[in-house]
Amino acid sequence: MSDAVPDEVVVGLDVGTSATKAVAFAPGGWSRLASRDYPLRSPAPDRREQDPRTVAEAVVGTLADLVATLDGAAVRAIAVSAAMHGLLGLDADRRPVTPLVTWADGRALEDARWLLREHPDLHGATGTPMHPMAPVATLRWFTREEPDTADRVRWWIGLKDWVLLTLTGELVTEPSSASGTGLLELTSGQWHPDAAGLAGSSVDCLPRIVPVDTRLDLGDEVAAATGLPAGVEVVVGAADGPLGNLGVGAIGPGVVGVSLGTSGAARVVLPGSPPTLDPGLFDYLLVDGLHVVGGAASTGGLVADWAAEALAPELGDSADRPRTARVLAEAAEVPAGSAGVVALPHLLPPRAPHLDPDLAGTWLGVRTHHDRRHLVRAAVEGVTLHLADVVDRLEQVTHVREVRATGGALQSPLWQTSLADALDRPVTLVGAAGGTALGAAALGWMALGRADGPGPARAALAPAEDPVTVYPDPERVAALRAVRRRRAALLDALVSAGAGPTPEGG
Repeated sequence: MSDAVPDEVVVGLDVGTSATKAVAFAPGGWSRLASRDYPLRSPAPDRREQDPRTVAEAVVGTLADLVATLDGAAVRAIAVSAAMHGLLGLDADRRPVTPLVTWADGRALEDARWLLREHPDLHGATGTPMHPMAPVATLRWFTREEPDTADRVRWWIGLKDWVLLTLTGELVTEPSSASGTGLLELTSGQWHPDAAGLAGSSVDCLPRIVPVDTRLDLGDEVAAATGLPAGVEVVVGAADGPLGNLGVGAIGPGVVGVSLGTSGAARVVLPGSPPTLDPGLFDYLLVDGLHVVGGAASTGGLVADWAAEALAPELGDSADRPRTARVLAEAAEVPAGSAGVVALPHLLPPRAPHLDPDLAGTWLGVRTHHDRRHLVRAAVEGVTLHLADVVDRLEQVTHVREVRATGGALQSPLWQTSLADALDRPVTLVGAAGGTALGAAALGWMALGRADGPGPARAALAPAEDPVTVYPDPERVAALRAVRRRRAALLDALVSAGAGPTPEGG
């Protein structure tokens, strides 16, 4: 890869739950990165929300930071990705009425239960499992619990829609983000009137759906604040889940893309019409004719952050080695199988493949000779075995021939080996530059007419890969198989016992 500044770049803007990342790409693997973090608010145990204005400021600031690094390279387009499943209410003047309720929020537990019980057909129709994170459930919560607030709302939108509104002044969404709401009918690609009605609203309160390659103009105020020329094209782009597969190159037949950050997911891209879904799996759209089918673990790398805070408060953080990294290094000292400790680390309601919003986290088999190393390793193994359950379901849909993975948690050797061992497959690790931002940039490159499809666009922009493949170890695989058998029995017992969260925890 040459360090020479290119004449033109396309920017992949990846807006997440707690950070915004902007990456400029040019053919041949040239790239530049800027990012900003922001806090995730938790005003109650079951609440995980964002201030939309804070997110908007971070988006504009991140773009300004990136432009300052480009040495004069011309930005031809900004293509947008954002986290799925958020819900935000706007008034008639398009000002926020509600906080941005994120995918990690659990306030709509009762509404998800009701939808799952009374309207199980919605899953197949919309592709979205009926779970507290689903905006259809959150919208129903607002109309039931805060009707005065809901009455002030003219538009119900998602995080991606808010970012596009911030950048362009246009209120639109696209199929991949819309298909994660539980409010889109997959077969028609349009809003589902019955689903909106069940949530206490109507399709007239939802934004217009446009193709992922739609190009809008950057607003004058944002242009002035970022140092970009007015009118730079903003490509609508897609949601972070589907774009994660594109970014890591997992769009070919049988190639599973695994992401492991705060949460985790395993997905495969299927062409054609919507497939019949296994309970708990989702079906989201990437572009017309391409469905991203998979399942998510609500608790991914989050479990290590939680364990570091809850079990090792005395360690503290240092600039060169965060507390989470130290706790994971300790846990790696314990052999696979965690000396008999088995965990279902559902700190947030699980989504797949066992869709049970009531299921809470559990550790089994703890004795006096165990310490926090065993608890942490068991939690890591619990997450990766959860993802293995999802991959097994995907194997029933398509032959799985390759696994490509990315995400911040995979910087840890323990997460890397545990994932390969749980899947009992080689796992190719793709670096941070090969993630969602690259997927967004590929859609932007395609929208500019520089490539014939998302795959060729990604190939043109991707940095030269020197992928690292992690291979399963037979002894560790055998240990995790034994854990998996005990885990299945524990899961069945907990479901039968109705082991849900306490009232205080939501």
